[in-house]
Amino acid sequence: MKKIVIFSFLVLAGISQLFAQDKKEGLKAEIFFEKTTHDFGTIWDGAPAEYSFEFTNKGQAPLILSNVQPSCGCTAPSWPREPIMPGQKAKIAVVYSAGSLRSAFTKTITVVSNASNSNLILTIKGVVKDKPRDPVSPVKTQPAEGGF
Repeated sequence: MKKIVIFSFLVLAGISQLFAQDKKEGLKAEIFFEKTTHDFGTIWDGAPAEYSFEFTNKGQAPLILSNVQPSCGCTAPSWPREPIMPGQKAKIAVVYSAGSLRSAFTKTITVVSNASNSNLILTIKGVVKDKPRDPVSPVKTQPAEGGF
């Protein structure tokens, strides 16, 4: 009986050790972006610029994006709220609105998740210029017949 108790105790201790090891190492999600920086080049004032950052969960557990935070109010991200399963791809869409800015810009978006490589930074950049206007002729035209 004593041997059975000791054997049972050793088996239970071994099993609990394995569970503790699994918890320490744990199955983790891992987020991998195809690219983390996008250059819009030249964009015109008044026209929002849009880009989607594609990513893959290369880990062994579901990936959950808990927050996607832009560096300013001129950048609006949208991201999937449901878990991204291992091997699955998804996108974070970003819309940049220049407002009255007419110069070069660089904006960041911080991605917070349950991944082992959380708190990643995405970057968008470009140059905002005034929209080209149609040329106006300096020559005055005659009014239509009957008009002045």
